[in-house]
Amino acid sequence: MKRALLVLITLQTGAFANAQHQEINGQPPLWKGKQQQTADTASLLHAFKTGQIHGHFRYFFMATDNKTGLTDFYANAVGGGIKFESAPYKGFQFGVSGFFIFNIGSSALSKPDPKTNQFSRYEQGLFDVEDRYNKTDIDRLEELYLKYNRKQSHITLGRQLINTPFINLQDSRMRPTEAGGIYAEINDIKNTKIEAGYLFEVSPRGTVRWYTAAESIGLYSQGVNPDGTRSEYKGNLKSKGIGIIGITYNAGDCLSLKAYDVFTENIFNSLLVQAHYSYPLKDKSKLVAGLQFIRQDAINNGGNADQRKTYFPKGGKSQTFGAKMGWENDRWQTSLNYNRITAHGRYLMPREWGREPFFTYLSRERNEGLGDVDAYVFKLGYTIPKLRLKTQTGIGYFNLPEATRFALNKYGMPSYTQLNIDIHHEFEGWLKGLEAHFLYVYKGRSGDSFGNDKYVINKVDVSSWNFIFNYHF
Repeated sequence: MKRALLVLITLQTGAFANAQHQEINGQPPLWKGKQQQTADTASLLHAFKTGQIHGHFRYFFMATDNKTGLTDFYANAVGGGIKFESAPYKGFQFGVSGFFIFNIGSSALSKPDPKTNQFSRYEQGLFDVEDRYNKTDIDRLEELYLKYNRKQSHITLGRQLINTPFINLQDSRMRPTEAGGIYAEINDIKNTKIEAGYLFEVSPRGTVRWYTAAESIGLYSQGVNPDGTRSEYKGNLKSKGIGIIGITYNAGDCLSLKAYDVFTENIFNSLLVQAHYSYPLKDKSKLVAGLQFIRQDAINNGGNADQRKTYFPKGGKSQTFGAKMGWENDRWQTSLNYNRITAHGRYLMPREWGREPFFTYLSRERNEGLGDVDAYVFKLGYTIPKLRLKTQTGIGYFNLPEATRFALNKYGMPSYTQLNIDIHHEFEGWLKGLEAHFLYVYKGRSGDSFGNDKYVINKVDVSSWNFIFNYHF
C-alpha cells in the first residue's frame, strides 16, 4: 500500500489545491460554466433555448494510511455531470442536474479490518455508503427546481444546493449534500440578508437516493448512546421536516452579525449567534476577530420515545463557544481559533447534513458527538495571484473526554493533534477550466486508546492523502 502510494505521488506531481470543503459563508461553486443571465422575452421557448449548460468532470484519489498492523485503504473515483438552467422568464427559472460516478480501482472496501472489524471511513464516501459493493451504478438526479427572482432576491422550490452553518454542501467527496424543499434568500433590505426555508428531504454526499429529513439521519455511523449501548436511531425517527431562518446584518464596513436557527420538528433545535469584526490597517491589511455561540435543545423525545432509538436524548442540551483572532492582507491570511463545547451534553448535528460551523474546523475530522471539548487551531493561508495558487495550513490540538466516557464521546474518539496541508491551483491557457487539488492530513493520538485499536483505526495515528482534479465547462 505504502509503495503504491509513493508511486502515485511521484506520477501526480505538479500543482494541487486547497480546502476540500465549501466555505459555508460562500456560494456553491460546483457548476462554474458561463453565468450570464439572459433578459426576459415574450417567449418561454426563448428562455429554454437561451439557457445555460454547465459541465463538470471530477477525478478523486484518496488513501488512508493507518498505523502498522491495521488495514490501509485507497480508492480512485471518476465522474461527471451536466446542469441546465433556463434563462429568466418573467422572473422564473428552471434548473436540473445529474451526476454519475465510477469506482475505477480501490482496495476491498467491502472487507473490514480483521483486528477491529472496522471498514473504510473516508474512501467509501466517494461512492455509495449504503452499498459497499456498488462500483458502477452510482448516479443521482441532483437539482430539480423552479426559482423565482425579484430584484436581488429569489425563492427556490425543489431539489437544490444550500449553504448554511448547519446544513451545507460539505463538498469533500465526489458530490455534495443536497436538500429538497422551499428556500428563500432576500437581499433587498439595506445591509441585511434574510434566509428562510422548509426542507423535507435530503440526499447526503456519498449516497444515490433521496431521503426524508428523518430517514437521512443515521446513514453514516451512529456511534453509541450516552450509556454506551449501540445507537439504533436509523430508520426509527419521526419528523415533519426542517425549518430554517437566518439573518445576516452588516453594521457598517467592519462589523457583521449573524443568527441562524434550525428547527428539526420532533427532534431538536439548534441556534447560532455569531459576530465578525475587521479593523483596517494602513498597509492594506486588516485585523479580524470573531465570536460564536451555539445552543441546542431536544424537542419532545428527541425523535423516538424509546431512548435507545432516539437521536437527541429527551431533555438533552448542548452549548458551544468560539473565538478567533487574526491578521490578513491580499496574500496572507492568519488566524488563531478556539472552541469550547461545554460538559452540559454532546453537540449533535447529523453528519449527513453538513460540516460543523466551528472556527476550529479542519477537514477530515469533526467534533460533532462530543461534549467537554477544548479545541485550539492555528490557520495560515498564502495566495500567489499570478500563479493562481492558494495554500492553507492548519495545526490543531483537540482535548476531548476519554474515548470510553460515552455520555460525552459518541464515536470513541481520543484526544488528538491534527495537521492539514491544502494546495489549490487553477490552470490557464489551453487548460483553462481545470483545477488541481491536494490535501494531506495527519492526526496524531494524544489521548488514551485503552489498548483497543477500535479507537485508533481511521481516527488517530493516521495519514490521509487526497488528489483531486476538476474540469468545469
